[in-house]
Amino acid sequence: MKLNSIHHVAIIVSDLEAARQFYVDKLGFAVIRENYRSDRGDWKLDLRVNDDTELEIFVEPNPPKRVNRPEACGLRHLAFRVDSVEDTVRELEGLGIRCEPIRRDDYTGASMTFFFDPDGLPLELHE
Repeated sequence: MKLNSIHHVAIIVSDLEAARQFYVDKLGFAVIRENYRSDRGDWKLDLRVNDDTELEIFVEPNPPKRVNRPEACGLRHLAFRVDSVEDTVRELEGLGIRCEPIRRDDYTGASMTFFFDPDGLPLELHE
């Protein structure tokens, strides 16, 4: 079996406009398609992360809140590889997005930090 790459990551959000402002307007992901699914009563927003990866955003009315501590099974966080964590943190903070202090990954030694989407999903920057 050969699994070539990650095609997409799917997340659930509570507010379409807040998600669009964060992921499209601030993080700069391009909209591939946007669909209202009348049979489910929700929106699906597909975003281009890069040539190989998409981010599927499902907008659910009143989704259960994310479990924080202790963490539940499932997606823990979504990590983005960047050339410079320090430069990217400056850009995010310039957009009003607060980041945790930059630290070194205990195993790889690479710089890393976290920030959060409007629903509290942890997003990681990693060199």
